Amino acid sequence: MVAASGLALPRVAAPCPARARGGLRSAFLRFAPPVALPPQQQLRCCASAVDDGVVSAEASKPRLPRVIGMGSKIVGCGSAIPTLSVSNDDLSKIVETSDEWIAARTGIRNRRVLSGDETLRGLSIQAAQRALEMAQVKAEDVDAVIVCTSTPDDLFGTAAQVMSGVGCTTEAFGYDITAACSGFIVGLITASGLIKGLGFRNVLVVGADALSKFVDWTDRGTCILFGDAAGAVLVQACNADEDGMLGFCVQSDGSGQKHLNAVTSNDESILSNTNGIPGFPPKKATYSCIQMNGKEVFRFAVRCVPQSIEKALDDAGLPASSIDWLLLHQANQRIIDAVATRLDIPSNKVISNLANYGNTSAASIPLALDEAVRSGKVKAGDTIAASGFGAGLTWGSAIVKWG
Repeated sequence: MVAASGLALPRVAAPCPARARGGLRSAFLRFAPPVALPPQQQLRCCASAVDDGVVSAEASKPRLPRVIGMGSKIVGCGSAIPTLSVSNDDLSKIVETSDEWIAARTGIRNRRVLSGDETLRGLSIQAAQRALEMAQVKAEDVDAVIVCTSTPDDLFGTAAQVMSGVGCTTEAFGYDITAACSGFIVGLITASGLIKGLGFRNVLVVGADALSKFVDWTDRGTCILFGDAAGAVLVQACNADEDGMLGFCVQSDGSGQKHLNAVTSNDESILSNTNGIPGFPPKKATYSCIQMNGKEVFRFAVRCVPQSIEKALDDAGLPASSIDWLLLHQANQRIIDAVATRLDIPSNKVISNLANYGNTSAASIPLALDEAVRSGKVKAGDTIAASGFGAGLTWGSAIVKWG
């Protein structure tokens, strides 16, 4: 897997069915502690003049000094949700279901859905601004904005628009990552790589999705699950001994795509004249509604997610007992409970807000994190095991220290 930045992401461990051990150890995430060098020998990128390997005193300095080998940590979070709340009782009026049926099988009671003039871009900007406010960082000091989404407002991406809306300068760079419900974890890994590998100082990671656009609202098997939201964190450079990005694991298995997808389909061409060329012009492409084999997705999640978290813990060099909070992608309460049981993590250490928002895909982890931090549940220094999983099939975990 390669990030949109051009950075090679950590090497992928063997697919889950092989049950390979050891997890991943990403080359750009593990460095020896930075060695203190005399000012004239410090490694700096983007110098405009170099003389025998020493930066000239007259050389213009880059906007931010970039010293390779820093640590990184999350210093702020924020979230935003649509105004329209759709309850299970509301759904029972349009599809054969009930609040009791939905809650017993999923743990969901309400979800938020974009309506009126609301956009995913707008939610993403609000979430990013709140993360910056908490971190007390100015928008002009942001080096990169990563928007993790499968449902951008624009086919060509949302990040640049979010950057502009937040107030970042054009010296920063923004791009989208698509990895479905694992997207936010991939975004965290990429942000850590930009800091530890390229010397960036402040990276905004936004998880945002509006799956309501791709739901068949007559299918009770899927329409009950999904909602819209955005969540964001600011990942910031720090000294190596303060590193809060402790361990990662990311994996994917394309053979499982058949269990959860929204594939392209072709409408009839509006042009009748093909000039004798079969199949040309191409038909207009659209996306189908979300198709899901719920039983297979459940089996995949409860089997692979605990293994992924264990590999991330191995990468961090930490035991499972060090986990203060388990924060999973909010897909189904039964999945969350099953994973916690397999990892022997008590329910009072599990973060869940699924009942209020449903499955918000890439937004679910940062949304739940923001609520937990602002409520005082998660405190500075707490160790969080976070894991995302979903379409692709993709899954991944991160062991992070808050603050």
